[in-house]
Amino acid sequence: MTGRQGSSSVFSRRALIGTGLGVGAAVFTAAGSGAARAAGDVVGSEGAGGAGGAVRRGHAFLAAAMDAYPDHGAVRLTQSYTDQAGLFSTAFTYDNALAILAHLATRTADGRARAVVLGDALLYAQAHDPVYDDGRLRQAYNVGPYVFFDGVPQPDGFVRADGTANVGTQFGFTGTAVGDMAWAGIALSALADRTGARRFLRGAVRIGDWIERTGRTDEPLGGYKFGVDGANVKLPFTSTEHNTDLVCLFGRLARLTGNRVWLERRARARAFVEKMWEPSGNFFYTGTNDGVSVNRSPVPEDTQTWTQLALGSRPYSRSLDWAAAELAVLDHADRRNSTVPAGQSYAGVTFSSVSLLANEDAPIAEFQPKPDRNGVWFEGTAHLALALRNRHGRGDEVRARRLIASIEQAQDLLGTDQTINKKALPARSGVVSASSPLDTGFGFGYYPYRHAGATAWYLLAATRTNPLDA
Repeated sequence: MTGRQGSSSVFSRRALIGTGLGVGAAVFTAAGSGAARAAGDVVGSEGAGGAGGAVRRGHAFLAAAMDAYPDHGAVRLTQSYTDQAGLFSTAFTYDNALAILAHLATRTADGRARAVVLGDALLYAQAHDPVYDDGRLRQAYNVGPYVFFDGVPQPDGFVRADGTANVGTQFGFTGTAVGDMAWAGIALSALADRTGARRFLRGAVRIGDWIERTGRTDEPLGGYKFGVDGANVKLPFTSTEHNTDLVCLFGRLARLTGNRVWLERRARARAFVEKMWEPSGNFFYTGTNDGVSVNRSPVPEDTQTWTQLALGSRPYSRSLDWAAAELAVLDHADRRNSTVPAGQSYAGVTFSSVSLLANEDAPIAEFQPKPDRNGVWFEGTAHLALALRNRHGRGDEVRARRLIASIEQAQDLLGTDQTINKKALPARSGVVSASSPLDTGFGFGYYPYRHAGATAWYLLAATRTNPLDA
């Protein structure tokens, strides 16, 4: 997800659905969609000492981002990025699904209570959309007041004066992606599992039904398509990552409802994912633009790691080795365009194969900085750490711990003095999206702003909570 500097917007994959803009040759993966297994547990060795402190600070960041607008009602979502990203009070649906699952992973009363509040806010948005009553959620909402770049104020909290959910119209975050919907459904199903409250399962089922009606395709490659733009026009792409998310969501709905129709839908989503496997290279492609031909570049990180978490397949888990080798980066102050302070270095993975080839002589987008080819994408680094832990192969735990240590160092040292609603954050809390500006290869960048999504994925990795286990 990109920030915004000056007066020109920089579109992420979600922003592009909101505005209905085209995307050229690259099909999106919508990695801007995570969730924690309701039965996730906290690892003993991470629960004490320095690592445990890092976990507590991560949760403190999520709490601060959730409580940033106390004068705007109890029904609320979590602001996704610090103010410095320029997205004001934007709360992405994907990030809030992740926050729910990270809160549940604490196994504490406070974590559960916060997860329930966020889950009820997603249900509120589902029931109080200003236009639709079909179970959809939008890409993002506003959760507090601000004055937009054009001088027009946005005065409301998450619930507008007329009772509708405050959709993020000023940035164009009005579309609905299947991946975002899937993660919200995963989060609601986790709440249903944990609390036994039927309202959360009903909300998850409504999401699944919307995806079935809107996304199902009979094109040759099959699966479920990307979603709709802000004008409710269906988008032509089909994403490996989205269908991976659906393997989990539909599997959970089958288990929780007892309705076998969800197993057929799960099989359809999995069949698409398996068609994206490249056996000669041991990795998954990103998807298709037209439902007929496979898009072979860029190759993103999340399709390598989320597939392992969702499919649990030993042959396919070789994609983790591909990601660890082919997307590995080491960022430090001597790297071109690096913003890492002198004396620090960060190891991890970048966003995609094309990130490693980014043009370091040109800005990522208008009014944005030039990219560092070795910028570490910390959310993806957490994906890889968790997937390695989940695979349990020889040396996997050692590699995972090294990646987590790099993320924890970033939480300690990067993005200091950033704020949410102009308020100071708890010290050393929250993980930045990237160590330095990086170009994803999908038309947008990531930057060193503290981020609810990256922080939540770190917490899932640190607590060994598989968000895609049905």
